[in-house]
Amino acid sequence: MADSTNFFERVYDVVREIPFGKVTTYGAIAKAIGAPRSARMVGYAMNASHFDDSVPAHRVVNRVGMLSGKHHFDGTNLMQQLLESEGIVVQNNQVQDFQSHLWIPPVEF
Repeated sequence: MADSTNFFERVYDVVREIPFGKVTTYGAIAKAIGAPRSARMVGYAMNASHFDDSVPAHRVVNRVGMLSGKHHFDGTNLMQQLLESEGIVVQNNQVQDFQSHLWIPPVEF
């Protein structure tokens, strides 16, 4: 369990760095922490992050900009609402103009 806890904390460190008005992907986070084949584990970490308000989990989407984790947020459209409050347009559960909102974390975490 210590290994997964450390992995999750490394994921959260990256997510805390996502700038306001930007999103990143599970895969980009996995690459940034040196575990490029672990996008699914990043998803598990994001699911477990809801106890910590310092982790802006709403800024993590799948590789094509879909709000794939939206069902883990309270309320009907909370993830979308949080993104829209940062100026990101979401239609049909997908970030519009995805590439302009995409933040790729540096590989240093």
